[in-house]
Amino acid sequence: MRRGFTLIELIVVMAIVALLASIAAPRYFQSIERSKENALRTSLNVMRDAIDKFSADKGRYPDSLEELASQRYLRQIPVDPLTGREDSWVVLPPAPDNDLRGGVYDLRSGAAGRGADGRLYADW
Repeated sequence: MRRGFTLIELIVVMAIVALLASIAAPRYFQSIERSKENALRTSLNVMRDAIDKFSADKGRYPDSLEELASQRYLRQIPVDPLTGREDSWVVLPPAPDNDLRGGVYDLRSGAAGRGADGRLYADW
């Protein structure tokens, strides 16, 4: 007598596995997107804090993000979690009427698209 699974049993098991995967996969991808957005918020906060500390210490804004890293206000320029690159940050210069000179007043992500809250990543 041969032992094994019948075709019906294998199909039932595969259907159950497919059902569980279809439930788990969307949640998994949503959690990945949420974690990238949280990492972006953290990176923006840390770099903006470093810009503020640099301007308070030096009396001017940094000329570039590289200057923040070379002056040790940042260990390194963080990678934008949404683009996967460290050179995709969009640097905003200070307003012309600002008393402090320099090239980096604020920065934004260079990623296209919208976050879970509906706002553009470029507006964060």
